[in-house]
Amino acid sequence: MKELVVVGGNFAGMTAAFELKRHFKKDVHVTVISKLREFVYIPSLIWVPFGRRKAEDISFDVEPVIKKHGMDFIHDEVIKVLPEQNKVLTKGGKELAYDELILATGADLKWEALPGLGPKGHSRSIFTPAHATATYEAWKEFVKNPGPAVIGAVPGASCMGAGYEYLMNFEQYCRKAKIRDKVKVTWITPEPYLGHFGIGGMPGGEKLLKTFFKKLDIDFRADAAITEVKENSVVLSSGEEIPAKWKMLVPPFLGQKYVFDSPGLGDEKGFITVDEAYRHTTYKNIWGAGLSVAVPNPFKGEGHVPFGVPKTGYPSDEMAKVVAKNIKKTNGGDGEMHFLPYGNIAGLCILDGCNKEMIIFSNHLYEPRKVAFILPDPTGDLGKWMLEKYFLFKAKHGISWAL
Repeated sequence: MKELVVVGGNFAGMTAAFELKRHFKKDVHVTVISKLREFVYIPSLIWVPFGRRKAEDISFDVEPVIKKHGMDFIHDEVIKVLPEQNKVLTKGGKELAYDELILATGADLKWEALPGLGPKGHSRSIFTPAHATATYEAWKEFVKNPGPAVIGAVPGASCMGAGYEYLMNFEQYCRKAKIRDKVKVTWITPEPYLGHFGIGGMPGGEKLLKTFFKKLDIDFRADAAITEVKENSVVLSSGEEIPAKWKMLVPPFLGQKYVFDSPGLGDEKGFITVDEAYRHTTYKNIWGAGLSVAVPNPFKGEGHVPFGVPKTGYPSDEMAKVVAKNIKKTNGGDGEMHFLPYGNIAGLCILDGCNKEMIIFSNHLYEPRKVAFILPDPTGDLGKWMLEKYFLFKAKHGISWAL
């Protein structure tokens, strides 16, 4: 019986595992290894810093779900992959052999990108349950003694959408707390223009966001590079220093340590090098999905400040499905390998703005596209709420093939 090993237990990892069982039934043995016990619905972390959600509301223990579907679960951290030996080594001392290996471990956050960046420096984070919870505690203190705020992304960041969501929520929660007149809000982004999102923007998107910003009295700097985060300000490459008592800045992504420690596995940033079937470019029984994968950036050189392309839940799910399908095809299945260039994955996002939202859709993440739009949702934030419930239901019940 073939040994299929999946490393990672969130969007890409869970989807890949469930899809493997769906395609192979009982013909293979699937093991999921994850350094975290809990699946976290990451898009809803945006609500934790304001008390609308608690971390436990959007997470659950993955082990019972994995085992219920006939797979093994190992709570451990991978420290090295030995591709020539087809083995994975873990921090707990385990040595697992595999016939096919899927790496879906997500990305680390590169807080060392700038002086003063991150929770150990002078800015807040919303990108892990612990960080989002700590930001909520700090927010409650900020309300008692408010001041100017800078929200945005630093050079190299690739998840500007989460920054926009936090910005809109922050502005509205300042109003709810009746402190908005004491909080000057500034948005700073490496994007060449508002609403680029690292995907080339949407028709009318820049104009729509400028309208929102004007209505909400949000100042902004686009194509701007933060060079240092200080206790009470941020410094730009232009020399401008903007006062900021409160700061939430999106960092760049970085590959996981085990990738750096496994020669030939990833690129210089620690991301898994794969082809358009999400198969490793060198080792043909290793596959990648989700944030851990190196994807092309067609926007290098656009504007003056470097930025990355977004890696979010929906593309992660799609990559995992492609991987499972191709493992089946290379192990006795019918038909040719399925190739899906990253830029051809559909763009699907609901951008939350605190009781309002914008629906973003395109048939391709990158141009050329046949369909692309960004529209305000008249139902408030019903869409994001429904997506949360839908994806959590799917994950808890091992459903992977729908949406």
